[in-house]
Amino acid sequence: MAALMAAIMVVVTLITRVPFVLALVPFSLQPLIAILAGVLLGARTGALSMIVYLLLGLIGLPVFATEPFGGPAYVLKPTFGFLLGQVIAAYVAGKILEGHKDKKLIYYLMASVAGMAVIYVVGLPYIYVTLNFYLGKTVSLMGVLKIGFLPFVLWDLLKAVIVAVLARAIHQRLPNSSTKPNQKLPS
Repeated sequence: MAALMAAIMVVVTLITRVPFVLALVPFSLQPLIAILAGVLLGARTGALSMIVYLLLGLIGLPVFATEPFGGPAYVLKPTFGFLLGQVIAAYVAGKILEGHKDKKLIYYLMASVAGMAVIYVVGLPYIYVTLNFYLGKTVSLMGVLKIGFLPFVLWDLLKAVIVAVLARAIHQRLPNSSTKPNQKLPS
C-alpha cells in the first residue's frame, strides 16, 4: 500500500508540474496525496509511502515538481522542506485519525487540517533558512509568508476538506468499516 501511494504521488506530481503563476513555490496536489496517505493508510504506512516518494527523487528519478526534478542536490532547493513536511504530515494525520474509533467527519477534518499545518510548519522555516543562509537572499519572515503561505493557504484548506470527505467515504465502504484506519482486518 505504501508503494502504491508513492506511485500515486509520482503520477499526481507529473500531472501538475505546471508552476502556479511562476512562483518560487509551485501549486501542487502533493499535500492532498500526502495527507490522504496518512489518513487512509495510517500513520506509519502513510509516512512510509512519502519516504518512498522522497527516496525515489533523491536517488535521481525525475519525480519532483520543479527542476532539477530529482537527485540529492534537491535538498538545497527552498521548497524541499515542504516535501519533508509531507512525511511528518502523513504521520500526524494518520495518528490523529487512529485515535478515534468512530468515523465522524470532524475527526477526518481535524486530521487533514493538522497535516496541512505540519507541512507549513516544516516548509516555511526551510524556505527562510535556504533563502537567507544558503542562497544569500535577504527575505523577511513576512516575505516567506508571501512566497509560501498566503497564495496557497485557502487552496490547502480546500484540499484538506477534499481529503476528509474522500477518506471518510472510502473508510465507510471498507468491508469492516468499524475497524480503525491501519488496523488489520481479521483473516
